Amino acid sequence: MTTLLVEAAVADGGTKVSVHLSDQDGQACILALSHHTTLTTGLDDAGGDVLHRITAHQAVTGCGTDTGPDGRRIWAVIDL
Repeated sequence: MTTLLVEAAVADGGTKVSVHLSDQDGQACILALSHHTTLTTGLDDAGGDVLHRITAHQAVTGCGTDTGPDGRRIWAVIDL
């Protein structure tokens, strides 16, 4: 799961990628941030393919992508 998220963030072409992990109530949230400050909103649409690949995994209970001032965030919540 982490590989899928990081590959999508790297594809944005940012200067760096960061990965954040948290857990609560038997679930983990994995978030990759592209740190690309010149993103266009079209990149959110490009995240659709990675979201389909993520949701193909049975342990995934949710996922999403959005663009903020610090870059594109791509996240997945999985059962542990």
